Amino acid sequence: MHFDLLHTDTKSRARVGLLHTDHGTIETPIFMPVGTVGSVKGVHQQELRDDINAQIILGNTYHLFLRPGIDVLEAAGGLHQFIGWERPMLTDSGGYQVYSLSGSRKINEEGVKFQSHIDGSYHFFTPERAIDIQRSIGADIIMAFDECTPYPCDYQYAKRSMHMTHRWLKRCMDRMEQTEPKYGYNQALFPIIQGSVYKDLRTESAETIASFDAVGNAIGGLSVGEPDEELYEMTDHVCQILPTEKPRYLMGVGTPVNLLECIALGIDMFDCVMPSRNARHGMLFTWEGTINIKNKKWEMDFSPIDTSGKAFVDQVYTKAYLRHLIKTGENLGIQIATIHNLAFYLDLMKEARKRILDGSFVEWKNAITPKLGQRL
Repeated sequence: MHFDLLHTDTKSRARVGLLHTDHGTIETPIFMPVGTVGSVKGVHQQELRDDINAQIILGNTYHLFLRPGIDVLEAAGGLHQFIGWERPMLTDSGGYQVYSLSGSRKINEEGVKFQSHIDGSYHFFTPERAIDIQRSIGADIIMAFDECTPYPCDYQYAKRSMHMTHRWLKRCMDRMEQTEPKYGYNQALFPIIQGSVYKDLRTESAETIASFDAVGNAIGGLSVGEPDEELYEMTDHVCQILPTEKPRYLMGVGTPVNLLECIALGIDMFDCVMPSRNARHGMLFTWEGTINIKNKKWEMDFSPIDTSGKAFVDQVYTKAYLRHLIKTGENLGIQIATIHNLAFYLDLMKEARKRILDGSFVEWKNAITPKLGQRL
């Protein structure tokens, strides 16, 4: 796996690159749809490929470990084979679940003991175990095991947690060197920068992570409730420390405006449940702004979902019909809304790449973000 940095914008730090994996090449900047349990909710793999044009999707180690289980995934030949997805894939190590399961887990130097949200059974993840599980899942990019701190977070806690994350990273790297991929293709480990919203901690963490010389680097512990200003400040600061020749992955971010602002700061890769989760509640992202399709104002609107959209659902279905499906609880409504939102996010990335290459990115971003951030 390697990264080719093709072009950097002269008016910002926005970049265009190619991340080469054994399952294909990813054009950056890129948004990665989240398929937590081996499925992007409500979307067939064919639609992910052909209409949304997802170049890479995510799975989650914690959830896949619990269901369907590692034995099933290994017997299937890995997650790619299990779900019928031939393009690249990334797995989150489970560190975010350490954060989200705060009421049912215990953390110590060795690892994390947690209680399953499914049946209450207890399990123990160590950095080594997280690597072993991700070897079995078989993603192209696997993440180091870390602790994602909450917001707000006490400085001393953030510091202790960050140092433990760094020690866990060393154990993850050692485990990667001691083990081999199981399915005949390469896997790359991305370490994760932590440090909450404290600049000195983020500096130390970014320098430490960069010293490991991994194929790519991730920024974690953001988009957990902090204001956008702090998200941008920490991202800006870290991107000035990380090596320019390696891809930068900002985990769990975010809105269309967040994506464009962070692309301008030098981020190459994003993931977030927002487009798919919001779709299930009737919230649509469009080039004109955000739509709550449940609102009565769309009841008699027979125009396309998004007149600027390129997904087939935008050309075939109207706002009035989608509102009807969502209001009546039809599964088709969720499917249409999810395809639309994900296709919009991928189209946004495609347009950003085009604008970076032709030199108009900053002007375009500044013109489009007020519109993207408004409610219609």
